[in-house]
Amino acid sequence: MSHNSFGRLFRLTTWGESHGPAIGCVIDGCPPRIALTEADIQPWLDLRRPGQSRFTTQRQEPDAVRILSGVFEGMTTGTPIAMVIDNVDQRSRDYGEIATRMRPGHADLAYELKYGIRDYRGGGRSSARETAMRVAGGAIARKVLAGVRIRGALVQMGPHAIDRARWDWAEVERNPFFCPDPEAAAQWEGYLGAIRKAGSSCGAVIEVVAEGVVPGLGAPIYGKLDADIAAALMGINAVKGVEIGDGFGAAALSGEANADEMHMAEGAVAFGSNHAGGILGGISTGQPIVARFAVKPTSSILTPRASVDRDGHDVEVMTKGRHDPCVGIRAVPVGEAMLALVLADHLLRHRAQNPDAPTRATLPRN
Repeated sequence: MSHNSFGRLFRLTTWGESHGPAIGCVIDGCPPRIALTEADIQPWLDLRRPGQSRFTTQRQEPDAVRILSGVFEGMTTGTPIAMVIDNVDQRSRDYGEIATRMRPGHADLAYELKYGIRDYRGGGRSSARETAMRVAGGAIARKVLAGVRIRGALVQMGPHAIDRARWDWAEVERNPFFCPDPEAAAQWEGYLGAIRKAGSSCGAVIEVVAEGVVPGLGAPIYGKLDADIAAALMGINAVKGVEIGDGFGAAALSGEANADEMHMAEGAVAFGSNHAGGILGGISTGQPIVARFAVKPTSSILTPRASVDRDGHDVEVMTKGRHDPCVGIRAVPVGEAMLALVLADHLLRHRAQNPDAPTRATLPRN
């Protein structure tokens, strides 16, 4: 297996490299008769698109998506949906000096050891450029998930976290950081500006939330919903940690504090809290699904770092070119897309096994 595909019933396969002529994907398993045009996909790609502020890479890519198959007269046909985005602003010359050198923190060495060959132009297949097709696939997954709202926000940049008491989803669209806290966004502007001018980088933490998810998605053992979400988010470039609900914070709670107490309200089960992040025993409860992931500092920096070359010599590496000082910013729409892909896949699995399952947390009557 080449491991370029993701999902079981709703399946995404991506192809292409950062500096190749194009990148693309195929969605297999999308149900038929869903209204779909490029206009449904493009707004999500525009959120991830580079060059929109001084805080992201200045590579100018329009990321204009074209649907090649699987759609007829504005409706999905149930056949594979192929999509493509042309690469138009490659500057491969920026990478000539690292053709034989391994950039610390990048996948260069790992690719070299695994394949014996690598595309050094912008990282090739390991570039975050590939994530554009995940966002395109996630846009279709959102159509499958009609009624589910998926939103993401950047909740920490470097050591600076938001104040959750000031959380406002509307603020996410008012600043270049997808930040829900206006005061934190103002602080980050100065912080990241200094990082960028120094030619350095910083990490980030992103939170993604899905509301309106039906209960019952997932399976008890090897198909746990939270396990698949964790794998999907961990599969995003530069991600080094994932947590569901309170995550690692739950280790500091008592059993009483961590328990999400339940009561009946209007004929359905209601919860007093959501420490579990909307998933119990690997299965969705109908509560909002909450996940966070940590993104490491961008490895492409101007400060020389010690490394080695293909011939086994000690060298210094300084990465030139156009890079994100905080790759976590553009990871927000990617995280939303990966969550959408997992939920769409699990929704189709759930319907296949249990088509008469309830759509809210109602208990069966004896």
